[in-house]
Amino acid sequence: MSNAVLDVNDKPSGGQLITLSFQHMFAMFGSTILVPQLVGLSPAIALLTSGIATIIFLLVTKFQVPAYLGSSFAFIAPIIIAVNGLDETTGKAINPGNAMIGAVFVGLVYGIVSLIIWKSGYKWIMKLLPAIVVGPVIMVIGLGLSGVAVDMAMNITNADTGLKEYSFLHFSAALVTLFTAIICTVYFKNIISTMPILVGLVVGYIYSIVIGIVDFTPIKEAKIFALPDFLIPGVHYDFVITTNILLVMVPIVIVTISEHIGHQLVLGKVVERDYIKEPGLHRSLLGDGLGTLVSALIGGPPKTTYGENIGVLAITRIYSVYVILGAAIVAILLSFFGKAMAVISTIPTAVLGGVSILLFGIIAASGLRMLVDAKVDFGNSRNLVIASVILVIGIGGAKFIVTEALSIEGMALAAIIGVILNLILPGRKQAESTDLHQT
Repeated sequence: MSNAVLDVNDKPSGGQLITLSFQHMFAMFGSTILVPQLVGLSPAIALLTSGIATIIFLLVTKFQVPAYLGSSFAFIAPIIIAVNGLDETTGKAINPGNAMIGAVFVGLVYGIVSLIIWKSGYKWIMKLLPAIVVGPVIMVIGLGLSGVAVDMAMNITNADTGLKEYSFLHFSAALVTLFTAIICTVYFKNIISTMPILVGLVVGYIYSIVIGIVDFTPIKEAKIFALPDFLIPGVHYDFVITTNILLVMVPIVIVTISEHIGHQLVLGKVVERDYIKEPGLHRSLLGDGLGTLVSALIGGPPKTTYGENIGVLAITRIYSVYVILGAAIVAILLSFFGKAMAVISTIPTAVLGGVSILLFGIIAASGLRMLVDAKVDFGNSRNLVIASVILVIGIGGAKFIVTEALSIEGMALAAIIGVILNLILPGRKQAESTDLHQT
């Protein structure tokens, strides 16, 4: 393409490949490790599986789509519910196997949807997931997690009482992290603007060291090289399928599939190709789903194509799939570097809370932007009803209890009800002319 420094199938020189691969991986790094940190999973295994999933995606899409797969933020709340919360002492997930089981089925659903698209075309899914459904659900994802972010930023657990209490020192670390990320996002227009989370974490971490809230013990005790914390079904946990786990995790594909389609459309515009038609939406969805499936089978969180990836491509105009492949390999190698992973484990909760305030806010705002871009008319009572119900049910934490062991709640329930309302309320055909995927 005329505006490309390196086009999709161009091969950089050896030195270029190494430099560009590291640059691309670090742009994805902050978001990829943040998700496991928030849900009590292993950052090392998340990094490893992001590399593996990206390679799978490249293979399935015949090395035509320069996309990097990282940890999905849409699954943060469902994973926390599935794993029965986090251990107060260690910060790790209580039952991480539950999230892995749910993620396996998320991957399988992707595969089923990709098969249907392969046989019947893709227009039906565009109509099933219009902006009026997906936009408010994305807002629920961000706003529903806002309390978690603020709590992480402001409060610490008192070692004597076990109760949460306000800490100005920790909150100051959160604010330094937050404002660093904001400055990177707003005032920088180069590669720095694509990695505000990573830069914010680094600056916040340095500030935390200065004010003395970082415990270096894990770094001292860590080996230089170490295996990531694998979670293998039948070895580390019993692969017991429950309806509750499925109902918590699987409905979120309503959002992530729509997010995937949006990314493919925007990515296609950046590199001047139509990825919905070639190699086809069915292939990219299958690659995404297989990446999530393989990730879950060894202990990683669900995967998704990354908006940060599109940002780096747009800024650098380096579209080469070889650079994406190199970034994936760098991520895999780094995941075995024990000292680096130990540093990540010492990041104070307040620093994570600082970047989470911005990130969860951006997620919520992106849902609002989706509604604006699709020109959704809120003078139309149909649209007003759908958005209102999704927001209140999702943020309010409504729960539909079938039996003591079976319930659908929060975001999952909001997504399901949103789809149902869109299908049954009158005026759907008229509204379809302004769906999400026309923007």
